[in-house]
Amino acid sequence: MSLRTRIESIWYGGAPAPWWLRALVPLYRGLRGLHLAPYRRGWRRPRQLPVPVIVVGNLTAGGSGKTPLVIALVDALRARGFRPGVVSRGYGGSERGPALVDDVSSPASVGDEPCLIRRRTGVAVAVGRDRVRAAQLLVERGVDVVIADDGLQNPALARDVEICVIDGQRRFGNGRLLPAGPLREPVERLATLPFRVCNGAAAQAGEIPMRLSGDMAVALAGGGTRPLESFAGTRAHAVAAIGNPERFFDRLRAHGIEVLPHAFADHHAFTASDLDFGDELPVLMTEKDAVKCLAFAAPRFWCLPVRAELPASFFDAVAVALRRR
Repeated sequence: MSLRTRIESIWYGGAPAPWWLRALVPLYRGLRGLHLAPYRRGWRRPRQLPVPVIVVGNLTAGGSGKTPLVIALVDALRARGFRPGVVSRGYGGSERGPALVDDVSSPASVGDEPCLIRRRTGVAVAVGRDRVRAAQLLVERGVDVVIADDGLQNPALARDVEICVIDGQRRFGNGRLLPAGPLREPVERLATLPFRVCNGAAAQAGEIPMRLSGDMAVALAGGGTRPLESFAGTRAHAVAAIGNPERFFDRLRAHGIEVLPHAFADHHAFTASDLDFGDELPVLMTEKDAVKCLAFAAPRFWCLPVRAELPASFFDAVAVALRRR
């Protein structure tokens, strides 16, 4: 059993956490406390930008659907008259920033998620280890609302709206803090968050339902499309380097595809050899992974773009909160 599989079984599968993982929880809690102490004691203050800020994050390590929600927010806010921009740490990229992402930026430099957001929306996207400075680049570009992709646990940037995305299938796992569990901070933090979005499964009381939809496959080489259902009854390699690969694999199985799963670590930097499976079967992957495979795309490589669907009332409520600023 790989370390990843072992951790998954502890966090989400009901396996007991070994003593050495439980012993590290107080260390994590202490380091987190040191990080927050200057802000809690008033020695430092979150930096206020001249435009409102939305932070989209989660309480657990790994993906929960933040990036599709960010893209949906961009589209919804533009439809409501705003000029949004997106700031990201640029995880997985070498660029320390602050730097603006353009149409030719590489995932190896700025990270896969910023590249995907830029290509899907066309809005200004900035990356940087210092998110405040990166966000200031967006203000200089004329945006009137900054959306932070992740950063719920980063107190440096003052925010007007906080949105927590919850994985509807895995929820909060065993409820323990890292590393014995998946939680970055205690689940009690939810009570302080005005918007809680549940991705998939049934939303609980007070949560906004979100569904990821998209039934067309797009060829990495050439951009042709075909319905996902056209793969039904065939064998295909499924590649996912996201926080919850099983969600992607299950989606393919639901369309009648015989899945040969290949799960990689989140933000994995793909090479051509990673996708050389010794046959000519189709290779299906997420759009986030596809941006890292364009340079060596083959005709049998397909990605599956998704669209986050949420109630219009949610976007209206976010817009109202921004206009109060």
